[in-house]
Amino acid sequence: MTKLAFGLLCRLHSHHRTFTLSLLPAILLSLISFPAAHAQTFTLIHYFTGRDGAYPMAGLTWDQAGNLYGTTMEGGDVQACPQPGGGCGTVFKLSKHGASWTLTPLFLFNGYSAGAWPFARVTFGPDGALYGTTAGVYQVDQCPPHCGTVFRLTPPARNCAASHCSWTQKVLYEFDGQVGGKPRGPVTFDSAGNLYSTTSQGGAGCGIVFQMTRSGGQWTFATLYDFLDGQDGCLPYSGVVVDHAGNLYGTATQAGLPGFNWGTVYALSPSDAGWIETTLYQFQNQADGFGPYGGLIFDTAGNLVGTTASGGSDLYGGTVFELTPGGANWNYNFVFNLPSLGIQGSGGPSDTLLQDAAGNLYGTTFSEGTHGYGSVFKLTPSNGNWIYTDLYDFTGGSDGAHPAGGVVMDAAGNLFGTTSAAGGPGKGTIFEITP
Repeated sequence: MTKLAFGLLCRLHSHHRTFTLSLLPAILLSLISFPAAHAQTFTLIHYFTGRDGAYPMAGLTWDQAGNLYGTTMEGGDVQACPQPGGGCGTVFKLSKHGASWTLTPLFLFNGYSAGAWPFARVTFGPDGALYGTTAGVYQVDQCPPHCGTVFRLTPPARNCAASHCSWTQKVLYEFDGQVGGKPRGPVTFDSAGNLYSTTSQGGAGCGIVFQMTRSGGQWTFATLYDFLDGQDGCLPYSGVVVDHAGNLYGTATQAGLPGFNWGTVYALSPSDAGWIETTLYQFQNQADGFGPYGGLIFDTAGNLVGTTASGGSDLYGGTVFELTPGGANWNYNFVFNLPSLGIQGSGGPSDTLLQDAAGNLYGTTFSEGTHGYGSVFKLTPSNGNWIYTDLYDFTGGSDGAHPAGGVVMDAAGNLFGTTSAAGGPGKGTIFEITP
């Protein structure tokens, strides 16, 4: 999450909203199309009203049937969670029926036993359940001891007769601020079904990487690495990716070079003596940028690809980079400098990139684009270089503003994502971009 996103979050909490919330039946969404840009068509799928959720800070997740799932950081049930922002967040599902999409709230966080403020997208586990994290429990100043959760959601029984049946949530672990605190990244699974993610606080103060293993119906928590606010990094806001050998890779938004807080890329490798941390790269706030808030992906060649939210030759637009394996080391390669409006701040990408089968990269910026409300972009490889295409610039109106999450793609090449603000009541949107 970028510094600008933190500012947005502070502004959101400063507004008091009072309305009666309850579990809603499925909401039929109308689609609004905007003028095409660069031969693309932008379609507004849904804008959040607060009752169905508010301020989605993460991207979406597909299931095998073509449904989309996501989270909102606020909104939902203000009766159970009457905090100043208005609700403690939701998990929702989008299902397509003909030309329309139907949004169904699956779970409304109550701020206490269930947790509050899911910043990350949800992930399907090997058992078909949805897994995710929350960053708090009701009041943000209650950390410690209530500093977020790891949760599991399972669908209702098939014989549920109600118009809407809430999914069942189970908290797998609650952070206390000492072991870890305020997880903001998604969870990921390895081939054995072990769960991994990070917290942005706790441990020695700079966050941790953790693992949860399942035996029967019980989950066991373990800290794999405790960041020390040194050259290893500090404040990992994204989760991790896992390779075939079981090694973990991620980014930390701060620390790195002695005396500077530009961020790092790190790896964790299992060994008989425990997990070994290796700092793969330390950002220098030069052409390489700084502030890698988004996570990493493996490209089709096995390289690690990521972004920085700020820096680069345009000062504030951020960069795209790759790390290629070379023996015992990884080599940093600059990929692309993202254009900037020149407004000071972390306005570049806040989430991980998407790569399609042709090798094209897709992402979002938080507050770049023509209007300064964020954008969706594409990078196309061409003879060793990259061609930048601005797919859409958000206006800050009904189309949305400040996409904090990345995008996902369907089989037809259509892109789907969320914005964290604006759109109707100003509580965020879900959009589609068709080629």
